[in-house]
Amino acid sequence: MMKIEAIIQPSRFESVKDALLEIGIDGMTVTEVRGHGRQKGHTEIYRGREYTVDLLPKIKLELVLPDNLVNRAVETILKSAKTGKIGDGKIFLSRVEEAIRIRNEERGESAL
Repeated sequence: MMKIEAIIQPSRFESVKDALLEIGIDGMTVTEVRGHGRQKGHTEIYRGREYTVDLLPKIKLELVLPDNLVNRAVETILKSAKTGKIGDGKIFLSRVEEAIRIRNEERGESAL
């Protein structure tokens, strides 16, 4: 099993979610986060004063999937989240040793 963590633009969330649903992936955790990479934020003016917005809003998707779905899910996220501009986001993959469903104590891929 693998955990996919994808940091994407908020404006791309609905298209990513819909694309994942189309390929049969419906279990995910979604968190509103803030951060920056190379994008570094921007400056704005409020009531005549300039200030820097350096932590930009992003959406973090977390999915734990069986190994046979990981590549398809990553390709789907890449296609639906990409705008071609700086700040599109990142995808991180990590191995998951075990998953346990609390309700009935199922383990492994059946707990997903």
